[in-house]
Amino acid sequence: MRRLLVLWDVDYTLIDSDGVGRELYRGVFAEMFGGDMPQPGSMAGRTDRAIAVEVLTLAGVDEPRGRVDEFHRLMAARAPGLAGLVAERSLVLPGAGEAIAALARLGEAGGRGGSGGAADGRGVVQSLLTGNIRPLAEVKLGPLGLTEHLDLDAGAYGGTHEVRAELVHEARRNAARAYTGDFGGDATVIVGDTPLDVEAALATGARAVGVATGRFTVSELAAAGAHAVLPDLADTDLVVAAILGTEAPAP
Repeated sequence: MRRLLVLWDVDYTLIDSDGVGRELYRGVFAEMFGGDMPQPGSMAGRTDRAIAVEVLTLAGVDEPRGRVDEFHRLMAARAPGLAGLVAERSLVLPGAGEAIAALARLGEAGGRGGSGGAADGRGVVQSLLTGNIRPLAEVKLGPLGLTEHLDLDAGAYGGTHEVRAELVHEARRNAARAYTGDFGGDATVIVGDTPLDVEAALATGARAVGVATGRFTVSELAAAGAHAVLPDLADTDLVVAAILGTEAPAP
């Protein structure tokens, strides 16, 4: 039986965090360097490693890549303190929780090392592939009740690579260690709201499901090459079909 690894993006795919991540960046920058943080370009679909390199470069920090780990360690230490702000300001996007729960009901590969038993003959493992460092992803999702069906150890996070596609390889390795199976090719599905999510999937042979709940339209995600594009996650049956590839909506 073939297992499926479903990797969700976080921001503007599952939630609208209302700028909580930017506030963490600003606070950590001020703590380390003083003053206001220079504003990076668009963060959409980029990894925290790439964003931190840009921020530190714009700030004129010597050897910025050499300071990223220090910057991320402080971000990780401060991230749990944002839980109250997340609960107050952030929103789960319509259908996100229902889609995760529906896939969970198909069987999360029968548990680690288990045999599974999805309705379509596949076990489904769900995790994250996000530009956020892991502590930030956890604090964005935990207070909103979205982590119950996600195996966070089987995913990949934006502190490790500047290039998002590299996270796909990392997530596959993590999932393969935890679950007996091969997640190569379209046994991995990337669900995200930006062309960079789609690009990461296509570059690694994964299936790309675009969700037009961020700044990019259905047409833009289709043009990027997504195998299926959804306007949002509100129709649970349609979301599950798009992810499983059983009745993918035409872009």
